[in-house]
Amino acid sequence: MKFKILAAAAAAMMAAAPALADLTVPALNYRTGPYAPSGIPYADGFSDYMTLLNERDGGVGGEKINVVECETGYNTEKGVECYEQTKGQGALLYIPQSTGITYQLIPKASADQIPIWSVAYGRTSAVNGEVFEWVFNMPVTYWDGASVAVKYAMEQEGGSLDGKKIALVYHNSAYGKEPIRTLEALAEKHNFELTLLPVDHPGQEQKSQWLQIRREKPDYVFMWGWGVMNSVAIQEAANIRYPMDHFIGVWWSGSEADVVPAGEGADGYKALTFHGVGTDFPALQEIKSQVIDAGKNAGDGSKFGEVGYNRGVFTAAVVAEAIKTAQEATGNAEITAADMRDALENLEISDARFEELGLGGFAPAIQTSCAVHSSPRLAAVQQWNAADKTWTVLTDYMEPDFEVVDPLIEEDSMAYAQEAGIEPRTCE
Repeated sequence: MKFKILAAAAAAMMAAAPALADLTVPALNYRTGPYAPSGIPYADGFSDYMTLLNERDGGVGGEKINVVECETGYNTEKGVECYEQTKGQGALLYIPQSTGITYQLIPKASADQIPIWSVAYGRTSAVNGEVFEWVFNMPVTYWDGASVAVKYAMEQEGGSLDGKKIALVYHNSAYGKEPIRTLEALAEKHNFELTLLPVDHPGQEQKSQWLQIRREKPDYVFMWGWGVMNSVAIQEAANIRYPMDHFIGVWWSGSEADVVPAGEGADGYKALTFHGVGTDFPALQEIKSQVIDAGKNAGDGSKFGEVGYNRGVFTAAVVAEAIKTAQEATGNAEITAADMRDALENLEISDARFEELGLGGFAPAIQTSCAVHSSPRLAAVQQWNAADKTWTVLTDYMEPDFEVVDPLIEEDSMAYAQEAGIEPRTCE
């Protein structure tokens, strides 16, 4: 299936055009601009999985999936424009692909009663379903990721970070700032020194930050980066000979586009992840044979099997399972956005179900509820091998420090509820 890229000038025409399918899923993607290296693989993977379902199964429950692609350039204003252009086309949910866009859409989509799924990004306190009825952020949050990174570093240091130094190199935006609160709490708990090093958009200028790292010699560097910022940071780390096995990025800083430009200098770099790597999964092989080899892929096929591509596949698979759950709950194939919200809140994808989907071992099981809008809140650590250009998952999936993270979620979500005039609902 080829997808339409909505432009403001074409919005009216598109709104008047007949629907190509019965179940519409807008895709707020970015294939252009400085964040395109990170955005393209995800967009391809998401679209190609939906094409596989349409071609192989006739969609979900007999209804084809209409992926309406809208180019945001990772720009918050354009993302909001895309939302306004597409919400009247029967949108079942929005996946903003940007923390900045997510923050802007939370009040809008909640008022319009269209669910938002910010996939391991966005506002962490949206975990609290009693406050954020229409917002989901499974399978893991930035605060969880920050805690897992600290836990991993602690394990590498024999169980203690007392007196150690950790530097956070972060995109100077709502996204990049998300982990700071958690890291500050963990620094106090574990007695490590935290240094904050913001990098302004788009991230190509980082000399001063890495000179500071070279001077202060932190024991670990964590990175919350995106797009070109990641590859520049990894190259700068290689230039100052920072030990790559002590450089750990969040899941959005751990793709081929981030490490390949640095060549051998990136060897040993690590990043968090919440899904499997490579193409050794039946569903991926079906995409290859039935979509890419058949010339029905969204992109040029070159991103197949990359981390970003697999993340798009993961996201599409979960969306399809939520659609199926909604259809089964309502008895209707043509579901509504409200049905989709209910399904996302009662979603269960077991290990056995992932196996049935051809994604056995690809990701941990998911089970959401009224009160908890993120699951399973686990992350693993992967490492880059520059010689054979592959990622390897080093660890089991790890839990965050819930004793630190959950009180922060409660505090932040309740503050938002008071600010927004929301009366938290009571979940059974």
